[in-house]
Amino acid sequence: MSHARTYSSMLIGIKATLVEIEVDITPGLPSFTIVGLPDAAIRESRERVKAALRNGGFKFPSRKITINMAPAHLRKEGALYDLPVAIGLLCAEGIIPQDIIKDYVITGELSLDGTIRPVKGILSTAIAAREKGFKGLIGPVENVQEAALINGISVYGMETLIGVINFLTGKISVKPYITDRNLLFSKEMTNEEDMKDVKGQESAKRALEVAAAGGHNVLMIGPPGSGKTMLAQRLSTILPDLSMEEIIETTMIYSLVNRSERGLPISCRRPFRAPHHTISYAGMAGGGNIPRPGEISLAHNGVLFLDELPEYRRDVLEVLRQPLEEGSISISRAGYAVSYPARFMLVCAMNPCPCGFLGDGRHECTCTSWQIHRYRTRISGPLMDRIDIHIEVPPVDYRRLSSDLPVESSREIKTRVSKARYIQRDRFKDGRFTCNSQMPPGHINKYCVLTKDARGLLDAAMKNLGFSARAYTRILKVSRTIADLDGSSHIKACHISEAIQYRTLDRKFH
Repeated sequence: MSHARTYSSMLIGIKATLVEIEVDITPGLPSFTIVGLPDAAIRESRERVKAALRNGGFKFPSRKITINMAPAHLRKEGALYDLPVAIGLLCAEGIIPQDIIKDYVITGELSLDGTIRPVKGILSTAIAAREKGFKGLIGPVENVQEAALINGISVYGMETLIGVINFLTGKISVKPYITDRNLLFSKEMTNEEDMKDVKGQESAKRALEVAAAGGHNVLMIGPPGSGKTMLAQRLSTILPDLSMEEIIETTMIYSLVNRSERGLPISCRRPFRAPHHTISYAGMAGGGNIPRPGEISLAHNGVLFLDELPEYRRDVLEVLRQPLEEGSISISRAGYAVSYPARFMLVCAMNPCPCGFLGDGRHECTCTSWQIHRYRTRISGPLMDRIDIHIEVPPVDYRRLSSDLPVESSREIKTRVSKARYIQRDRFKDGRFTCNSQMPPGHINKYCVLTKDARGLLDAAMKNLGFSARAYTRILKVSRTIADLDGSSHIKACHISEAIQYRTLDRKFH
């Protein structure tokens, strides 16, 4: 047989598309041609495949070899096609039966001695293979735990090319890998950070609890050393546990960039991303010839923390607007348009002025009113519109830092947050959103039912404090979350009062 066909995959955004690899060997001068828009790494596969076959005891065909990768109109990249190309060559030579390899999707990079190296995006490949009805997935042993997270398809982890050949020819028997989810998740239960490490700042911790319960975005304003970063780093520890769907989605994103949170192949905890303020537009949004996820998508289902918010470039901040509104980010390239999920909690921190000491009784502020205005207006109005909660984080008195008084742990706060989230999931079970921050305007009147006292208090606040229409909406959403934490079906005056406290910076910002 001089013709064979194997199957692999390519990534388009977070999803994988199957690639059909045709191998044709005909008489003629020795040559090796790959068609189907391969990149340089794929064109170089000839040397890797040739060395791997030779070191495995097989002869590389000294004839005219043509490899076609379909669909031909989509650009392929990476060395993950080494293994399926090698298997296709052996099948075309009659060493491996064609009726066996047609049942498997194969992926893996080959080293010169035939060892199979890990690849990116294998979780997406497993999903695509299952959807197309393949019997199994053959891939690197380092990726097998990740791929086996998907039910409905057998996953075989292999260490060497010889092992794959022996498996396909029936010389050895290999059992599909089964991921022990309970054992895997138990490794991720311990958090290094905890809210009990934060002494003082009770009002800020309460605001973060409300934010976590309703999925609200937060802006913290305070002088250097007041604990803004420390609080933000611990926000993910009070968020509810990821659902299985969220775990798979988060792991798919990290698999695309070939790295996982905390070095584990599966992301079981909510991500926390804190890019430096010098980050580029492509670093935040994602980019490349074939776009890869940026920090926005790597924070999906978790927290994106922007410290020193006014120091970020304007275009980097403005790119946040689409994902904050839609929960996804679209990236367009010539002949391509990909979309990555990007639903995260945005947590920002900034100083009250350029020197950082405005309102700090222990240090004198040296900034002029014009400098303060210029500093604050670096943040656009549309971005501020998407931040529900503004809180001031004042300096902590040293006596609080040395105090031995008990402090609530993340676990205790997380219990209340999870109960509030459960109420919201039940409330919105028929909609496309899961928490109060995502409520569209049409649902606010339906779900934000105020008592008479609460209505009177809100009306008075709108008149006397000069809140805008957008502040009115934010107050209702935040008060709905506070009511959920309180276990109340109606929004009471105390809930409105607390929500109003989180908008007092509106007057200071405009």
